[in-house]
Amino acid sequence: MLLKYFYDEKLAQASYLVGCQATGEAIIVDPSRSNIEAYLKTARAHGVRIVGVTETHIHADFLSGSKELASRLGATLYLSDEGGADWKYEYATEYQHCFLRNGDVFSIGNINFEVVHTPGHTPEHISLLVTDGGASTKDPLGIFTGDFVFVGDVGRPDLLEKAAGVHGSSEKMARMMYRSLQQFKNLPDYLQVWPGHGAGSACGKALGAIPSSTIGYEKRTNWALQYDNEDRFIEALLAGQPEAPPYFSMMKRLNKEGAQQIRSIAAPLCMEVSIDIVQEWTEQGIVIDTRPASEFATKHIRGVINIPYNKSFVTWAGWLLDYDRPIYLLACNADVADMINDLQSIGLDRVVATMEPYIIEQEGESDSRVMKYEEVTMDQIDGTIQTERIYVLDVRSMGEWEEGHIPQAKHVMLGHLQEQAHKIPHDKPILVYCKTGGRSAIAASLLQVHGFKEVQSLVGGYEEWNKQKKLRPTRDAK
Repeated sequence: MLLKYFYDEKLAQASYLVGCQATGEAIIVDPSRSNIEAYLKTARAHGVRIVGVTETHIHADFLSGSKELASRLGATLYLSDEGGADWKYEYATEYQHCFLRNGDVFSIGNINFEVVHTPGHTPEHISLLVTDGGASTKDPLGIFTGDFVFVGDVGRPDLLEKAAGVHGSSEKMARMMYRSLQQFKNLPDYLQVWPGHGAGSACGKALGAIPSSTIGYEKRTNWALQYDNEDRFIEALLAGQPEAPPYFSMMKRLNKEGAQQIRSIAAPLCMEVSIDIVQEWTEQGIVIDTRPASEFATKHIRGVINIPYNKSFVTWAGWLLDYDRPIYLLACNADVADMINDLQSIGLDRVVATMEPYIIEQEGESDSRVMKYEEVTMDQIDGTIQTERIYVLDVRSMGEWEEGHIPQAKHVMLGHLQEQAHKIPHDKPILVYCKTGGRSAIAASLLQVHGFKEVQSLVGGYEEWNKQKKLRPTRDAK
């Protein structure tokens, strides 16, 4: 048996290639649309053909590659038929497919997959027990748990309510999760656990960074498996879940209906440097400057949003970009292909054109189309905060805010800032902060787009403020 692990750090998402070397056949488990070429390359390198594709559930946090693989390769789709009429894969009947229910077994070569219905994260969720038919033992060796059980955590049950709008479903799904976990506890301790996500995913609240585990280890260490009281478990599971990005609802719909194929997406135009063109873009759609925040702060074009191209790029693109509006990128040509792939991983396919970002260096400070905002330190701004001559805005998550914040601050989580901007007063300068400064930089650019002229970003964020607060008694004593 061949097992290959693929991990997208930007989405904290895991997928797998399982191959039978005896027959030269393979299946992809929970494929990502943005990783298709990696699957094909790995399969060729190991002399296997991808003949099957399977998913543990209809994903909310990334765009599935199942339809893409079925279309390109003629691979059979092995998809859940659990969860009721609202949770069916509508595109599957266009391709060779096999709908799965609890207890079903299917094979890829000599590798057997037994279906276990494990609702809780979603109604249709299944896990897959894997047995190597070519081994001397007929016992399973592991289980693909998808978004059911992670290393150190379990899938959140509230996404149907928060992302898909199914009112009152959170507690119902939490009860399903509890019952599914009782079933999980009865599996042999030696079984390997291969989850669908790692640390950083919004599909749970305390995921570990280790790529795999065992049933026995999770029974000893996973907080969710320590409860024997259903009501207490539900209370603990629903508490402290992170905000659900709005793009999750779009992913649910696209993964259910089937996204357009990558080859049908028009390639963006690569435009010559022109500030006039960028100004036209701001009227037609959303323009993203992908430079580091420190460069953007110093000089940028009016009406442009800053989402630096780093590990968090996909997350904030999903929170802040509109699926119905054209997207324009100010990005280095060398990074454009990767950016397009990252955006397509969550279905943001409408990138119309790109341009090198250093156009701004050609413009003078007097050009009204050129802007900047201040990056300030605690030493520079502390007195102004104390006298409340500035409006202090915290853009961290609700959980971070509740753990501690600058006393004078108001809270609007970054992902909700565009819709809440009209509630922020214009009669004071705005000081925006986050944990260390990354999110506040994005927030500063959004505030400027919404017409706020005096915007400052706190260097070092809340961590620096907290550090300075602890040092102040020592300074005063001196």
